[in-house]
Amino acid sequence: MTPTLRTERLLLEPYRPEDEEDFVALFQDTRVSRWMGDGTSSEAEDRALFGRIFTKVYAGELFDVWAVRRGGLLVGHAEIKPTDAVGGHEIIYALAPVAWGSGLGAELAAAVVAHGFGTLGLSEVHATVAAPNTASLALLRKLGFEHVRDIEEHDGSTTHVLTRRVTATVESSPARIARIAR
Repeated sequence: MTPTLRTERLLLEPYRPEDEEDFVALFQDTRVSRWMGDGTSSEAEDRALFGRIFTKVYAGELFDVWAVRRGGLLVGHAEIKPTDAVGGHEIIYALAPVAWGSGLGAELAAAVVAHGFGTLGLSEVHATVAAPNTASLALLRKLGFEHVRDIEEHDGSTTHVLTRRVTATVESSPARIARIAR
């Protein structure tokens, strides 16, 4: 069951059915979706994806998926899930443009990483980022992620695989990760 996580300014909690319109709006915003998966999907595909969060992911307890809220409003999306592409658990996060530029991305990513290291007991977490997405690349480097390899996509573009490992000297508590994010 996806747990609720709290940071200094964000609440990460399981989606509720009434979040569908805000979820679709987030994923339909091309400034956000251009960096997610294969880019912007149709509205119908995003609605189907939202439904699968309940019918497949939550029902099967497959992995953790969160609605990200600030002040009660849905401002983002986050997940941590096992994927074959990286051979381990990958973090995925997105924020609405209204939340950009205030450090919330680092706070969000740090919370998901801390969950992976702490609750899930992982020794490493991964992220895949499109090469032109310099903002996410910089954010992840700030959180201690290192570039480990590239994936050449079918369309000729490059996706960077970044990894963050737990070391004996790194405390992985949510408070520690949040301090690093600032």
